[in-house]
Amino acid sequence: MNPNNSCHRKRGKSLGVPELIAIALGGMVGGGIFTILGISVSMIGVFTPLAIIVGGLIAALAAYSYIKMGVYYKDEGATYSFYKLTFPDSPFAASLVGWWVIFGYISTIALYAYTFASYAISGFSFADSEWARKAVAGGVILVFTLINIWSVKGMGKIEDIMVYTKLIILLVISVVLMNNSQTSIPVLLHSNSDINMLAILIVASLTFVAYEGFQLVINAVNEMDCPERNIPKAIYSALFLAVLIYVVIAFGAILAIPFEDIIQNKEYALASGTGSILGHWGTDLVIAGALLATSSAISGTVFGASRQMAVIAQDGYFPDSLAKRINQIPVYSIITMSVLAFFLVLIGSLELILEFGSVTFLLVSLLMAYANYTIRDATNSSPVVTVISILGLLLGTVLILYYEFENQPEQLYFIFGLYVLLTVAAWLYARAKSQV
Repeated sequence: MNPNNSCHRKRGKSLGVPELIAIALGGMVGGGIFTILGISVSMIGVFTPLAIIVGGLIAALAAYSYIKMGVYYKDEGATYSFYKLTFPDSPFAASLVGWWVIFGYISTIALYAYTFASYAISGFSFADSEWARKAVAGGVILVFTLINIWSVKGMGKIEDIMVYTKLIILLVISVVLMNNSQTSIPVLLHSNSDINMLAILIVASLTFVAYEGFQLVINAVNEMDCPERNIPKAIYSALFLAVLIYVVIAFGAILAIPFEDIIQNKEYALASGTGSILGHWGTDLVIAGALLATSSAISGTVFGASRQMAVIAQDGYFPDSLAKRINQIPVYSIITMSVLAFFLVLIGSLELILEFGSVTFLLVSLLMAYANYTIRDATNSSPVVTVISILGLLLGTVLILYYEFENQPEQLYFIFGLYVLLTVAAWLYARAKSQV
């Protein structure tokens, strides 16, 4: 039966392509651009937009396998469910992916909370206080933990308002920055002539976490018409729009804000730089955009990932208590994710959280590409594209690890140690399940 014919026979679902694109953009255009801009400019300067585009291409390679398996399985469990269904005789594989992907989400909650705090206190005398930043990060995690526990409907309404408002603000910021250029691309290229392609590829890999969120479309498979058509349309459209938004903001920032300001205040680079150009209202606009962006990303990630955590717990790969729901809300999963995210904020820096998040989602996407390759005939996937995806994601992972080894080996030890703990925990739960 032609799947396109079935598209015309199933109507009445609540989510069409525009809504699905909004879901993906809500997940992707979170704190990503506010988080990566300062770090990227400090490493490669004027080539930041190029790295963002390459990062988007890496994300598109990852999306290819997600889309193919999303259409094939039509399972709202997405990442975890795909691996469990592809390798039904390997409980360790399912457990490992479950643990890695959940802690990847936890790292993004920490990343967005840290960025929220950096912008929230940027106008105060204690803006550079690490402990003040971490305290505010803990506070915003607590707020959205309570909102998610309080009401799904209430969370949804708040999320809708934040997503669309932040997109409008980001558009305004982009236009304003582009219209207040203080230099030109040729001048910047001349001053950054010593940057090599390896550095650009490393930054592109680091930006991968800014595209995490496109798979949220697949979580809504039960609420959409014609997944065969709408999943690829929504995900590829959202990725294109996210790259466009990031590139325009990056161009505006590097043209309007001196590099020294961006690098010195990289945790809140846009607010610091815009204030010196546009005055108080410019700073306030950027801060409002950053707070809305990070808030919606925290809320949406807690909402989606906590439900995936509850499903994994129900399958026996997390503690049983995390599967319990109160009024259909996985309260214990929400609380656990939030506590662990705050713990990561306490022990890690912005760069460490960013790098752990990017490595985690690159690894998980690499595993998804491998899973898709093993069932490429069933998913009707191109072997060539799938192999290119595997190689691209593997290269991105290796580049981040290489950068860490060369520049911050102590952070690499921390990341490696965390993966060892996650892998051991996944193995123990898989072993316990197989003995039942």
